[in-house]
Amino acid sequence: MQITVPSLFPPPGYAHAGVVEAGRRLAFMAGAVPLDEKGDLVGPSDLAAQTEQVLANLETALRAVGSELGRVLASTVYVVSDDPADLSTVWRVVRASGLSVGPHASTLLGVACLGYPGQLVEITAVASVPDE
Repeated sequence: MQITVPSLFPPPGYAHAGVVEAGRRLAFMAGAVPLDEKGDLVGPSDLAAQTEQVLANLETALRAVGSELGRVLASTVYVVSDDPADLSTVWRVVRASGLSVGPHASTLLGVACLGYPGQLVEITAVASVPDE
């Protein structure tokens, strides 16, 4: 269950907290990166293209564990930039994706660098996995 706390400033498209009852299966996803299946960087210098690839890779990984973007309870979005406009560019792509289904708890961060040369975006997530 996602919760937006009425006494706090309303978050733009995400929840303040996600609560899962005991007994639910959770998937803690490693950071999804903007590499294609061959390991090549997608969208060099293009925040939106990299974000789209990251989301596609996250969706593929979630499906592999029996979940999906709409079941993400919490995410962290990392962007190599200190410019709020760049963070907004990435956030618009995230908001247009299936990750925004049912507001979830999310953090958007500007960082100095990420693990792969030219990488500008990475997303980690925790998702619920339905019983089989």
